Amino acid sequence: MPKYYGINHLAMATGKMDETIRFWRDLLEMRLVAGIGHPGYRHYFFEISPYDLIAFFEWPGVEPQSEKDHGAPVKGPFGFDHVSIGVTDEEVLWELKDKLDAAGFWVSEVVDHGFILSIYTFDPNNIPLEFSFATRGDEIRRNPIMADSSPSEITKEGSDPQPGKWPKVTEPTHSEERRSYPGAGSELFHGIGTSKG
Repeated sequence: MPKYYGINHLAMATGKMDETIRFWRDLLEMRLVAGIGHPGYRHYFFEISPYDLIAFFEWPGVEPQSEKDHGAPVKGPFGFDHVSIGVTDEEVLWELKDKLDAAGFWVSEVVDHGFILSIYTFDPNNIPLEFSFATRGDEIRRNPIMADSSPSEITKEGSDPQPGKWPKVTEPTHSEERRSYPGAGSELFHGIGTSKG
């Protein structure tokens, strides 16, 4: 079974990297830990936690997305609603609320969802953000709860991965056949440039 430890990075897009840096690094106090690029392209990474990053591509002509309320249903092509970032305690949540408000960003009241307290806001790219404090610790992870009054049949199978639903690997990649190839960012540690295409 795969073992995951968090989100390596979420990749977003911006047309204004400087405004994005001011928000994520200076207002939210997330360190800018890596930056790669060349004229017409940047890819910068901000540290959310020891395991999780959020990254931004800067491409010419990118404009902030249309503002959409967190969780509001939409129709048509769509791929992403909002990002919720966990905070260590309730005091941090209130500090963030005050910082966002003082900086002129719209920020919601604190919302009690029963297992988390949350505030909602938008970054300079209109990316919908939620900051959440888990009031019940990791209780929901230890004891999953399904309160959907009409869950799908697949949902009724339970919270644990269901074996046998996908084909088994019959031809694993042997260690002597494993290769990796330089990609964007390899210049940070290997001094290897990549194509700009």
